[in-house]
Amino acid sequence: MENKNDVEDVINKVSVLNCIDLSNPDIHQSVSLLKQACLDCGFFYVVNHGISQEFMDDVFAGSRKFFELPLTEKMKVLRNEKHRGYTPVLDELLDPDNQVHVGDYKEGYYIGIEVPEADADADKPFYGPNVWPSADVLPGWRETMEQFHQKALEIARAVARIIALALDLQADFFDKPTMLGHPIAVMRLLHYGGQISDPSKGIYGAGAHSDYGLITLLATDDVFGLQICKDKDAQPQVWEYIQPVKGAFVVNLGDMLERWSNCIFKSTLHRVLGNGQDRYSIAYFVEPSHDCLVECLPTCKSEKNPPKFPPIKCSTYLSQRYKDTHADLSVYKRSPT
Repeated sequence: MENKNDVEDVINKVSVLNCIDLSNPDIHQSVSLLKQACLDCGFFYVVNHGISQEFMDDVFAGSRKFFELPLTEKMKVLRNEKHRGYTPVLDELLDPDNQVHVGDYKEGYYIGIEVPEADADADKPFYGPNVWPSADVLPGWRETMEQFHQKALEIARAVARIIALALDLQADFFDKPTMLGHPIAVMRLLHYGGQISDPSKGIYGAGAHSDYGLITLLATDDVFGLQICKDKDAQPQVWEYIQPVKGAFVVNLGDMLERWSNCIFKSTLHRVLGNGQDRYSIAYFVEPSHDCLVECLPTCKSEKNPPKFPPIKCSTYLSQRYKDTHADLSVYKRSPT
């Protein structure tokens, strides 16, 4: 555990991020801005992405309606073995070295690409049917969330094409069937319920972590909370807030892209501090298919810079990361709902 006397959490500094305009016809400018962001801090904004503010507001309203349900109702759609459904407060523990006593003070709801039960594959842990609240309880809710999921996937693919160009690859490199042609794309509704974080006591909305996959798209309300640490090895660590921008996605790089790029692009440590206000966000995690072999890209290695990581299958990597950070489902089977 880190020495709290040696760590100064900077809580009043706001990081300045590059902004990628997906409607910009000058692709070279977009590539340049994105590459600079990936080399600098691994976070950037995406605007003019095609989702209207009106629809975004509808999705956030739907998220609030779900989290306002009684816990007994939410537990009816508890996360299953395919990582679909509700995750209660303290279910996830992202920073065990510092979150000594409890997990994250947030609740969530996982929604993946819909796969019928008959087509589910036991060997593919992230490939199966979603878990949905009853239409009697939340009419039209499923349809709204599915529509947002589909729109967000198209945005992710557009961003991935710019990333490919920034890595001196063909623009469609990540469009392959083994990658984003058949991705593991998981949307997660998140609610931070007003708990005040205290890093000195290991209390966080979300503990410090890096994301697992290719990229993450994050939509937030206007409540501050997300922080990044550009240099995780610095002592003391310096944390900067990311300012919410209405209508924009905050995009960050995941660990798989760090492996693919041989650490040229790095996934960045980030966390969420609660300030006593309810906070809502929607994280869209984009990973390649289960069978994708993540190995150093040809443009990111040389005799002087050999691959730093061995190849690894996407599903193997993700399964271990989820197992390390989520409560075992048997905990809930032993507990009354």
